Amino acid sequence: MAEAIASDIAAELITKLSSLAVSQIGLWWNVKDDLDDLRTTVSAIEAVLLDAEEKSVTNNLVKVWLQELKDVLYDADDLLDDFSTETLRKDLMGGKKLMKEVRLFFSSSNQFAYGLKIGRKIKAIKANTFGFMVRDRPLDTSFMTKKRQQTHSFVPKDKIIGRDDDKAALLKLVLEFESEENVYIIPIVGFGGLGKTALAQFVYNDEMVKNHFELMMWVCVSDVFDVKLIVENIIESATGQAPDQNLKMEQLQKQLREKIGGKKYLLVLDDIWNEERENWVSLKELLIDGAKGSRIIVTTRSFKVAKITGKCQPHVLKGLSDYDAWSLFKEIAFEQRYADSTDSAFVEIGQQILKRCGGVPLVIRTIASTLSYKETEKDWRSFKDNELAKISQNEGNILPTLKLSYDHLPAYLKRCFAYCRLYPKDYEIDVQTLVQFWVAQGFVTQSNGTQSLQEIGFGYFKELAERSFFQEVKERHFMICKMHDLMHDLAELVAGKESSIVDSNSSASEVDEKCRHISINEQPLNPLFKGKKLRTLLQFSNARHQCKGDEIWHFITSNYRCLRVLKLDFVYFSTIPLSIHKLKHLRFSQRVFAKIQNLQVLKLDYCRRLKELPKKIEKLVNLTYLTCYGCDDLTHMPRGIGKLTSLEELTKFVVDTDGSHDGADLSELSGLNNLRGQLRIENLRFVKNAKEKFKIPILKGKQHLGSLILEWNGDNDDDDNKLLEDLQPHPNLKKLHIYGWGGDAKFPSWLSLLTNLVDITIRGPNKFKYLPSVAQLPCLQDLTIRDCSELEYMEDNSPKGSQGEPESFFPSLKYLHLENFRNMKSWWRTTKPIDDSNEDDTTVMGTSTMAFPCLSTLWIQNCPLTSMPLYPSVDNNLTLVNTSSRPFKQTIMMNMNAKTPSSSTSSLPPSKLKSFHVKNMKDLDTPMLDEYLQHLSSLKTLTIDGCRKVDLEGMQWEPLKNLSCLEIVFIPQLVSLPIGLQHLVELKTLEIRDCSGLRSLFPVFQHLTSLEEFSISNCKELELSAPKFQIFQDHTSLRSLWLADIPKCWQLPEWIQHLTNLQELHLLNLPNLTSLPDEMCCLINLQLLNIYGVPQLEDRLRHWGKAFVNFRCRKRWGNDGIALHFKIIIISQFQ
Repeated sequence: MAEAIASDIAAELITKLSSLAVSQIGLWWNVKDDLDDLRTTVSAIEAVLLDAEEKSVTNNLVKVWLQELKDVLYDADDLLDDFSTETLRKDLMGGKKLMKEVRLFFSSSNQFAYGLKIGRKIKAIKANTFGFMVRDRPLDTSFMTKKRQQTHSFVPKDKIIGRDDDKAALLKLVLEFESEENVYIIPIVGFGGLGKTALAQFVYNDEMVKNHFELMMWVCVSDVFDVKLIVENIIESATGQAPDQNLKMEQLQKQLREKIGGKKYLLVLDDIWNEERENWVSLKELLIDGAKGSRIIVTTRSFKVAKITGKCQPHVLKGLSDYDAWSLFKEIAFEQRYADSTDSAFVEIGQQILKRCGGVPLVIRTIASTLSYKETEKDWRSFKDNELAKISQNEGNILPTLKLSYDHLPAYLKRCFAYCRLYPKDYEIDVQTLVQFWVAQGFVTQSNGTQSLQEIGFGYFKELAERSFFQEVKERHFMICKMHDLMHDLAELVAGKESSIVDSNSSASEVDEKCRHISINEQPLNPLFKGKKLRTLLQFSNARHQCKGDEIWHFITSNYRCLRVLKLDFVYFSTIPLSIHKLKHLRFSQRVFAKIQNLQVLKLDYCRRLKELPKKIEKLVNLTYLTCYGCDDLTHMPRGIGKLTSLEELTKFVVDTDGSHDGADLSELSGLNNLRGQLRIENLRFVKNAKEKFKIPILKGKQHLGSLILEWNGDNDDDDNKLLEDLQPHPNLKKLHIYGWGGDAKFPSWLSLLTNLVDITIRGPNKFKYLPSVAQLPCLQDLTIRDCSELEYMEDNSPKGSQGEPESFFPSLKYLHLENFRNMKSWWRTTKPIDDSNEDDTTVMGTSTMAFPCLSTLWIQNCPLTSMPLYPSVDNNLTLVNTSSRPFKQTIMMNMNAKTPSSSTSSLPPSKLKSFHVKNMKDLDTPMLDEYLQHLSSLKTLTIDGCRKVDLEGMQWEPLKNLSCLEIVFIPQLVSLPIGLQHLVELKTLEIRDCSGLRSLFPVFQHLTSLEEFSISNCKELELSAPKFQIFQDHTSLRSLWLADIPKCWQLPEWIQHLTNLQELHLLNLPNLTSLPDEMCCLINLQLLNIYGVPQLEDRLRHWGKAFVNFRCRKRWGNDGIALHFKIIIISQFQ
């Protein structure tokens, strides 16, 4: 990576040295001539860097020269950073203090004497190497030293393993899909080695495909996207004869169009790298004359290529399944000696090696081929333990294939990718933090002021992800991703000695002294690495490796003066030493507060004892991110924080509780209009005199803010009414949470103006009686309202009923949670009393036409709501706790009675519901519940809890044939399991709790043979020890069994031996259990035996437990001493 980094650093230096700011610095310090000379030198070096990059792969002298040059460029970059830092310090000081600093600066010992040494070193490098590069230029050297071999269309049928599903999906697109376009383009995307070409060959050679198309062509495009060359190759593939090399493009395009015009053809364009839309369009225009049904299959590593080539969703190729990977491995590794494929020793080692292959066919083939020449178990084990880690670097077919992707990256992305080598393998990467690392290292450059550096950095990440350098990209509360092991190997290869990881397999003393970036993985932070040029120090650790940081900190500040990024986990300091100011280049700091002017990111997350941020925080003028997640003891924010106008993220603002801390006023937030992400404002109840204080809007100007959390949480007063009105956010806000606002009956009207809101949560206690309407917010997806005891209705206006077209009503709402509304009986404001007895009335308040169009999850708890919009589209989860059953019944009847779907009821009926939880529903009886369940044929999970009128007797369970989880809780009238449960053939989990009348599990339980988990607890009348109690005899699928609080359980009978797949057995609070049967030794898969609160077993358990374990070991493995493989935990705690 040295050559890519060198050219990138040189370009950055030239930009910095040419800037007006550096010119002014030069005049101030009287070094302008030196800086101009430095710029000239770097410009001259940059001019030959491209030539050097081409040579470096084959010429070791050039590679060494580049490494030395890179070191000098880094030093020059540090020098410029020194200049800018000192100038910034000067700007932040004034008066006598500044004069004192200037006198010290110009003393004979000042640090910029070092700059003269830098200049001499650059001149020496230029004199000694510039001529060398021009003089010794080798002939015909190419940067792309290993181009992709030309592919072809043939592949033996037995060569493809594990791609039948992929082939079927593609055949459907190739043969059956009806496209509006004559020529339909199908991209196949995946990183190198997954088998994109092989899959395309698999489809291309299918007999149905051959019979379907009049003309079939195959062209390997590779990295050079030359339209003329591609057209020539298509003509050659179609005719079997290469066109005349002297033909012009005009003649070639005529030949091509004559050949494919009006014909239904299949063209495979293999291995496309071009990401320029114009280039692709110029080729596509020549291919559109085919007959309807023509297809073009494109294989590529880039999602961006897939996006520009066509409208079809790309077919994303993934690694092979474990089964298919083993099949491929076994076929190659045991090709000449099939008998070894069943030898347990070879199989065990082979499967351990296979895990390293990541399901990538190319890697599996390569490693399996290597093993096919090793005939003994010892050779295989040696390969696994010693050579496997090196295989990717020494084997010619693996990383060079992936490195093609790296070679095609622009220089700025190469640096970013190589930096990821610092993460441990399989590490879950926080994308925001990764981008902050890139910014801190100067990898991210800003061409204009329209985007922040962080936004540009996210663009870099997206480009790398689209090229498959990252995988498993997910959006939770924040974006995360992973790197495939092979991509990690590639990053390690291209990073070279520039980066290093210290882990259990290496030590800091082994790290090259010129290393610039280092990470410590699950190791204590020991001061062993002696390099002085370190720019990154990361620690990925846990509490097991925590240490006191005073000694470490002294070592860091004394040796690592060039640090840009410092991330320490579980390192604790008694005090932060004054020497921290020596880290003047530091941009990113985690858990260590530093008053350093260059600091951009300060992460103090989960410093739980932190009570205040240091004063004079306004001097951190470059600070863009200040995060305090989990800092629950913060009492206030420091004054001056409002001057940090570059802040893009401030996770928390804490209002001073009583003014005694001289903290920042809430009005300081008004100037921080670059804030992005989430802002949480706490202790709002302590804001006084809001009417007089806030003349300027505090939040209204924050157009980039995505999430806002406002917390009062305590006693409130009249100021709260005015304050919430003054906290009106910008309309761009997407998430709003309000906790504990105790204002009067009127909620601020601005809520309904926030048309971009996706998520609203309002939590009491509070006094308002209704909310402004949010039903028309077009983007609202999640709405949660809790603990609003005075709330009487949600909508001030009555619904329109069946008159006219219904208004847009919650058009995007997917999740609705209403909890603890003691006064809300109706969704709408009305003076008309609601007739609770009329359960069959489905037109109350016009609800026959008023419904949530796309609601997926509904939770109503402790709310006497009898009239509300209906919810026919709920398909994920419905939870009804201590509420009326009336709206649910109306919803079901609404679908039964609907003759024609209306615009408001055209969503999916309740029959699509997957999870239904009903608890403490007083008006629910068994016939009513039975009627409801008949309509829920897709149900997977059902919980019936605390319904006193329900006994489950006589219910029809046949429609619930898809049910996999059933919980029966606190049903006092339940005496035995209903006979209809035997129809639940897919039931995997059954839990029964607090059923005081339950006496027997007969005659149903023995039919539930698909059960994997069974738990029964606090059933006082249930007897499990009867002689005829053989219900578990056929439950060979059972994996987990819980027996708890059952007084009539005296012993575990012999039938327990039939549970041969049981992995967990929990025996809890069984006061009368006196023995465990010898047959338990048949439970060969048992991994956890948890015994708690069984006092009569205490003495027996000590002796039995040891004997049981010893017997198990002998039975399973004999007397060969392999008892270490046996994992069982016995927990014995007696009351």
